Amino acid sequence: MEPSVAEKPYFAYRAEGIPKEILLKLHKEMLYARMIEEKMLSLLRQGKVAKWFSGIGQEGIAVGSTLALRETDYIFPLHRNLGVFTSRGMPLRKLFAQWQGKASGFTKGRERSFHFGAPEYRVIGMISHLAAMLPVANGVGLASKLEGTDLIALAFIGDGGTSEGDFHEALNVASVWKLPVIFLIENNGYGLSTPTHEQFVCQSLADRAIGYGMEGCVIEGNNVLEVYRTIREIAESIRKDPRPYLVEAITFRMRGHEEASGTKYVPPHLFEEWGQKDPVRNYEQFLLQEGYLAERELKDLRKNLKSLIDSEIQPVLQEPEPIPDPAQEEAEVYAPWDEPLVSPPADPGTRSLRFVDAISEALRQGMEHDSKLILMGQDIAEYGGVFKVTEGFVERFGKNRVRNTPLCESAILGMSLGLGLRGFSSMVEMQFADFVSYGFTQIINNLAKNHYRWGVPPRVVVRLPTGAGVGAGPFHSQSLEAVFMHIPGLKIVYPSTAYDAKGLLTTALRDPNPVLFFEHKALYRSIQDPVPPSYYNLPLGAARVAKTGSSLSIITYGMGVVEALKVAQTLPDINIEVIDLRTLLPWDKETVAASVRKTHRALVLYEGTYTMGVGAEIAAWISEYLFEWLDAPVMRLGSLDTPVPFSLSLEAAFLPWKRLPEVVRKLAAY
Repeated sequence: MEPSVAEKPYFAYRAEGIPKEILLKLHKEMLYARMIEEKMLSLLRQGKVAKWFSGIGQEGIAVGSTLALRETDYIFPLHRNLGVFTSRGMPLRKLFAQWQGKASGFTKGRERSFHFGAPEYRVIGMISHLAAMLPVANGVGLASKLEGTDLIALAFIGDGGTSEGDFHEALNVASVWKLPVIFLIENNGYGLSTPTHEQFVCQSLADRAIGYGMEGCVIEGNNVLEVYRTIREIAESIRKDPRPYLVEAITFRMRGHEEASGTKYVPPHLFEEWGQKDPVRNYEQFLLQEGYLAERELKDLRKNLKSLIDSEIQPVLQEPEPIPDPAQEEAEVYAPWDEPLVSPPADPGTRSLRFVDAISEALRQGMEHDSKLILMGQDIAEYGGVFKVTEGFVERFGKNRVRNTPLCESAILGMSLGLGLRGFSSMVEMQFADFVSYGFTQIINNLAKNHYRWGVPPRVVVRLPTGAGVGAGPFHSQSLEAVFMHIPGLKIVYPSTAYDAKGLLTTALRDPNPVLFFEHKALYRSIQDPVPPSYYNLPLGAARVAKTGSSLSIITYGMGVVEALKVAQTLPDINIEVIDLRTLLPWDKETVAASVRKTHRALVLYEGTYTMGVGAEIAAWISEYLFEWLDAPVMRLGSLDTPVPFSLSLEAAFLPWKRLPEVVRKLAAY
């Protein structure tokens, strides 16, 4: 129903100080979003749209906050923030193609609805894990401070999402580091069907700001001028004095979580009450009464917008579904490497470095080569990290680039993606590889998928001190590399020598893709070998022949290389070839194949637990593609299928190394 001048708006709008063109722009963008929604619901009823998340009734928040910011600021929207996309001028035809999964959409059919980013519009789309994008917004805020710019980030979160760990981690880090980020809670009363009183018991969500030492406020989300004025004032304030701010916008969801969900769980009187607070209808009443808008102008605007919407949507309905090209899909999972490698000297020289010192030198030289490389991790600054890898780095590079973090792995991993949006590179150190489980969502859903989704690589290395053999027990000794081998978009590196550790890490720091860099703790100070003092790179994805042989091949990595070479010495009657994979994802099939074709026997050795370990994939591949070259079954040897025990005697029995000679003899004798 169109408003009449005689109707009185529900809200007492304050327009003073806001130019008329902004007042009308706010209205036009809200109306545009509303009419697009109405068109989408019509198409849904006709069966021309498969799914829709409606933001009807919440347009004031999306439009008001977007127009309150500069176009250079970053926005991280959610399902019901269509007004963010349209207010930033994103073309409706391309948006509709995105919603329909067409090739002409922003992600070529790879993403749904609002799960996409358009960095050219400074709009960074959500993933389904909701609060996971708040740490990414923090990364943009940190980049702004490091660059000395005054751009800010605004991240949306629903009332339900404020219960997630990433919400709390993000607020804490933003407050500790004084990041210019606005966290905007859309409290619409329900997390899908769960009402707010079953989600939290605090009087208001904005009160949570107090616990993090940051400012917060509550606003009427359906009053677009209150949203606009509040966000504009906060934004200008934190540009001058960088710090986070928590805003809770009270609103209501007039449709289901998505249309198939329905609204039967919502008491009917709430629709009547909130219908009176409709942000579009009320604001139109205000503009008409105050003379900013004439009824004829409103009718013309509606007519023009309807014509525009129809003309932009109709061609997309005729577009075919994307034509699958598996080769192209796989090719775009990883960002291409576009810079030359620095070859190592032909002679590594006589200087011998311990494994841990080679890692440290690689990081230091990486920092010298890339002024936009940022190191983040627990205790890595003045303390130098628990393994002293970054000792002395603060004095050399400063605390802006060598950053102690709170204990919040997920938030810091998410920040690395945000830094990547601004062209920074990151190294995130997990104190122990075991703790990476806290960051699982950020790694497998944000970092790994980002380039495939919308073409922006994250440029991050996650260093993971790993492995057993030092009596550290079940929570500091796990081998988790196989967990991540199933995730396209990641690269996984696991060196066994100091020479390789340096050359592979320097390369990983320049690779535009997310690299998980596993470092066996027991190798840190137990091995050393010649390492050139100069900066050099070794290619990722290339194995090396650690020892040539002709009787059988041991394909392994990390500590497995050390143990395989020991067995080769203790069993001189068996001419063993040892292949050091070095990179597990992607792994070097050609080198493995060449070895197996020569020896006709293969043993895959790995420290992780036996079932579904790295060796399972490699053994299966050898059996499938090299079967005619084999004179014996492919064997694999891993640790026992138990957690890593603490007792040294139990741990030794858990690990595969003592069983290795017997398995080698069995394979050789087959």
